Amino acid sequence: MASNGNNVHLSPGRRVWFITGSSSGLGKGIANAVIDHGDYIVATARDVAPLADLAALDRDRVQVLALDVTDAKSIAAAVEEARLRFGRIDILVNNAGYGLLGAFEELTDHELRQQLETNLFGTMAVTRAVLPMMRSRRSGHIVQISSVNGVVPGAGGSAYVGSKFALEGMSEALAAEVRHLGIRVTIVEPGPFRTDFSGRSLRWAEPMDDYSALISPARLAFEASHGSQPGDPYRAGQSLIRAVEHHDPPLRLPLGPEAFASIRDYLRGRLDELDATEPLGVDTTFSRSTQ
Repeated sequence: MASNGNNVHLSPGRRVWFITGSSSGLGKGIANAVIDHGDYIVATARDVAPLADLAALDRDRVQVLALDVTDAKSIAAAVEEARLRFGRIDILVNNAGYGLLGAFEELTDHELRQQLETNLFGTMAVTRAVLPMMRSRRSGHIVQISSVNGVVPGAGGSAYVGSKFALEGMSEALAAEVRHLGIRVTIVEPGPFRTDFSGRSLRWAEPMDDYSALISPARLAFEASHGSQPGDPYRAGQSLIRAVEHHDPPLRLPLGPEAFASIRDYLRGRLDELDATEPLGVDTTFSRSTQ
């Protein structure tokens, strides 16, 4: 076993994962898959009580830490504790986040800012805290948990979709910036998985009558699906491990057949729209008559 000069001797070939939002759903499924895979893990959440079962699985390989992605001091403390325990972070999984749904006009400024603070700026802050460690070692992998709605928008998703679209754009640019440093980025786009996203983790804006015919049926259908979503968070974790260990890890990783079908249909529609609008927008070059 190789010593990292800190508290734990790391087994050769094993990675250290740092996962935010590990207390339930996709984060916990990924954490369990990583533990079963034999790697080391720093499992974080705002409330660490639900993480006790993870810690009990293997106290040598599992570190549980409190982390609020909207609190800079909390982020710095957790990353430093992970460094002291394991010496490095090989794979960062930015999973913490929540859904906020409702028509754009129904959303308050405070609700919108809170959504972006957690889903976008929180992810950015954790990434920024971990990057120096990866950069110094010229090695690492950053996994951003987005959503099928980071590609495919929908009515009632202005806040959530906006946060995930922004996350995807930032992450794609980041991938281009850090690749020469030996750091890879993968954007994960899950479809419907059996998590608390449509349950206790979901927030709705105060409804307005003018949008009720559009939003209410979607809300009822969405809430009715809670607990019966087809995706298994543990199997999502297994897919993520395979992607990270691939000789050429993907920039984007949709998860579940629903995600692949939805994204494929949407992108085909975008290409059709691009072709249709080309006659309207392509002729913009300076000409002698306009100079």
